[in-house]
Amino acid sequence: MTREMRADEFREAHPASAIELPYAGIPTFLKADHHDVDALGEYDVGVLGVPYDAAVSNRSGARHGPRGVREASGWWAYLSGYKGGVTNMRTGESVDFDELALADCGDVPVFPMDQETTAESITAHVATVAEQAFPVSIGGDHYCTYPAFRGFAEGAGHDSVGLVQIDAHTDTVSESPIFGREFHGSSAALIEDSQYADFETVSQVGIRGYESPAFLEFAEETGLNLFAMPEVDERGLKTVIEEAIAAAADGTDAVYVTFDIDSVDPSVAPGTGTPEPAGLSASQALTAMEVLGAHDAVGAVDLMEVAPPHDPTGNTSRLAANLLVAFLERRFAA
Repeated sequence: MTREMRADEFREAHPASAIELPYAGIPTFLKADHHDVDALGEYDVGVLGVPYDAAVSNRSGARHGPRGVREASGWWAYLSGYKGGVTNMRTGESVDFDELALADCGDVPVFPMDQETTAESITAHVATVAEQAFPVSIGGDHYCTYPAFRGFAEGAGHDSVGLVQIDAHTDTVSESPIFGREFHGSSAALIEDSQYADFETVSQVGIRGYESPAFLEFAEETGLNLFAMPEVDERGLKTVIEEAIAAAADGTDAVYVTFDIDSVDPSVAPGTGTPEPAGLSASQALTAMEVLGAHDAVGAVDLMEVAPPHDPTGNTSRLAANLLVAFLERRFAA
C-alpha cells in the first residue's frame, strides 16, 4: 500500500480531517484556493497581496501586511467549516463562506528599489483580476492604492471611478520636498490627477490629526467630500458612510473603496506606520465595511497599511481580516 493510499484511507476513516485548523495549512485568504491570476472564470473574487512599503514616510512594516492578514483570516474559514456555516451575531445573518467563490491569486511581484516598475506590476495584476472578478488588494503602504485604482478602472473598462477612502490622513500631498510626488501621502492626489477621477467624487471618512494650513480651503475649492472624525462622532458612522458612497457614486461608473487601517484608533489597531489617536472603534470600522459591502456601486476594495511588526499581539491583522470578511460577507455570502 502506497503512502498516498494510506493517507486517503486515514482521511476517509476520519472525516474531521477535512476541517483545517486556523493556524494550519498554506495561508491563503479565508483558506481559499490558490489560483493563477489569469484564470478566474469560476470565481467571484480575486485576492492579491501587495507586499510593498518603500513609499512610507514614517514606520515601515506594511510589506508584511498581506501575510499577516491572510494568516488571521484562517479563523473565519475554520469556524465556518467546523460549524457548517455561522451566524453573524452583529447582523443576525446566517453565513456560509463556502458560498463565497474566492480565489487567492498570491502576491503581486514587487521591486523594493524600483517604485515605477512596482506600480506597473500592481496596475497590471489588478487589471487582470478586474477583467474577470471582483478585485481585493491587501497592502502594503497606501501608495499602492493609486496603481491598484488605475488597474481596476482599466481592467473593468470604466471611464470614471469614485473613491471612498477611510483613513486618518487625506493623502492629498501633490509633492513633498522630501518624498517627491509619489509616496503614501500622495495617493489621493495621484488618483485625482488620473483620467478616471476628480475630487468631487472622492469621499474621505475618519480624517483627523493635522493637515496643511490651507487644507480646509483646498477641500472646499476642489469639492472634496470630507467627513472628518468630529463629524463622524457627531452624526454617526453609518449615516456618514452612506453619504460618502452616494457622493462617490454620483455620475461615476463604479466606486473603489480603500481602507487604511490607521483610520482605526491605535489603541485597537497599533500595527500601522502612522498611527493617529482618537480614531474609529472596531465596531465603527466593521459597520463601515458592512455598509460598503452591501452597496452595488462598489466594484473593488483594498485594505492598506497593516504593519504586523508593530503589533506583536496580532490584533491589527485580526481586525483587518475581519473587516474584509465583513465586506465580502455582505457582498457575496449573506
